Amino acid sequence: MAAGRNGRTVRDLRRANRTAVLQRLYFDGPLSRFELGPATGLSSGSVSNVVADLVADGLVEEAGSVDSDGGRPRTLLRVAPGSGHMIGVDVGETRVRIELFDLTLTELARAERPLEQQRYEVEVIVGHIRDGIAEVLAGAGIAPEQLLGVGIGVPGIVERTPDRGAVVHGQTIGWDAVPLESLLRSTSQLPATVPYFIDNGAKTLGQAEMWFGGGRGARNAVVVLFGSGVGACLVTPEVEHGRAVEWGHLTVRVRGRRCRCGALGCLEAYAGAESLLDRWREEGGRPPEGADEETALTAMLAAAYPSGGGAADPVALAVLEETAEYLGAGLSDLINLFQPERILIGGWAGLQLGARFLPAVRRHAVSYALRHPAENVTIDLGRLGPDAVTVGAAILPLADFFARGGRRAEPAPEGPAPAWRTALEERAPH
Repeated sequence: MAAGRNGRTVRDLRRANRTAVLQRLYFDGPLSRFELGPATGLSSGSVSNVVADLVADGLVEEAGSVDSDGGRPRTLLRVAPGSGHMIGVDVGETRVRIELFDLTLTELARAERPLEQQRYEVEVIVGHIRDGIAEVLAGAGIAPEQLLGVGIGVPGIVERTPDRGAVVHGQTIGWDAVPLESLLRSTSQLPATVPYFIDNGAKTLGQAEMWFGGGRGARNAVVVLFGSGVGACLVTPEVEHGRAVEWGHLTVRVRGRRCRCGALGCLEAYAGAESLLDRWREEGGRPPEGADEETALTAMLAAAYPSGGGAADPVALAVLEETAEYLGAGLSDLINLFQPERILIGGWAGLQLGARFLPAVRRHAVSYALRHPAENVTIDLGRLGPDAVTVGAAILPLADFFARGGRRAEPAPEGPAPAWRTALEERAPH
């Protein structure tokens, strides 16, 4: 197909027009054809042609009408929720969560597989993902062929390789160059036409908050994932798709506590939920016998901040107050380095703890940071709750679908095409 002067073919232009209309309807709809013109910058003729194509493909449907100024009522259009499905997977450090969504990210089914402490065997995780995918598809009555893709958020650094797809380097959980994508391909019953999109969990959390949560409208933001460990996603004009940063392994104390990664004095060794509970135990604290990490952290908070006017556990309170200072100091480094407009704290532990000591974290962050950037940042909790990582993971195949103009990915031996990364750069409208 012939290319124009700018190198774009007619097919490229059609795809771009379909993408523009789909995205506007997705984020701002329902809209009329008349409203889609200025919203997308397309002519009325182009809008009519694109809408006709999308309706014929079953991706767009009518959603009522509105009165116009003296003319016929205008038909409203929206993205058809059932025209595509995505699965989001959160490979956490306490459980694997699998959720099935329709095209508008409404949850249709979920499955959870708790993980025993220090049990991150690759075969176990792969089995949980495989079985969880089968469970949610069966529960919702969705055929595997209807999936646009499976997005997976994982702890660690994700590298894309030409021969094995996504490879995960998760030092804190004992994963050394784990070829997760090829392992899933070899054991899954999904057809080859369904792509996998694997990325760092902090990054998928950040993507969810930037598209739909507390980061929407910000150009510079940091989204912190605070769970068993600590991570962050940085979003700036230069890296609008977000970049996972190993913030939890920033050194906050020379020759300090040993971190799970093996180094001394990492922020994660003081601020992660696992280290919080370890420090409480070392000082005589007694979490419930046999409790999982989330239950134990709830007990620690109850001990430090008892309801009904009881006496606080001084050890639990001291550990939490010290953690607030370490976390604030860690945030100050992000403030000084990247000067974000917003910092959002998410993850199951971050949401649980933030309700108690967010004011203290803010105070310490400001006291350790340079005055000017500190005066221009807000620090808040994320808005999407504990499921934000799975939502963000599901956004990965959704973004790829948008980038392709609403057409499904073609199977490729080297894994999914990188179109989804481009789509992530074009975040939800401000």
